Amino acid sequence: MINNDVTISIDGRGQALDNIFVERLWRTVSYEEAYLKQHDTVQSLLMGLTDYFVLYNQERYHQSLGYKAPDRAYQTAIGGGAQILESMARQKHRFMRNEYGTAPLS
Repeated sequence: MINNDVTISIDGRGQALDNIFVERLWRTVSYEEAYLKQHDTVQSLLMGLTDYFVLYNQERYHQSLGYKAPDRAYQTAIGGGAQILESMARQKHRFMRNEYGTAPLS
């Protein structure tokens, strides 16, 4: 590994809990979409996952978010999602202007 300039990231204590949210999400996706519908093709699976994530993020209410959909909770968070989305839009706008040479990045 040293020969290939690869470093292994180990953050120490609590590693087992690092991926718990992603693991729970994929368990839910697996049971509610992949196993339930048994897609025949990769294209069918990708379309099913796309539809599922739209449902999961935009329409499905989550108890841990005060019975809001994740997108709605994120966008209305105080100091959170709405401000991050605005900041990302500004950065994208600045990048696009710089990319085409009309204005330098500040």
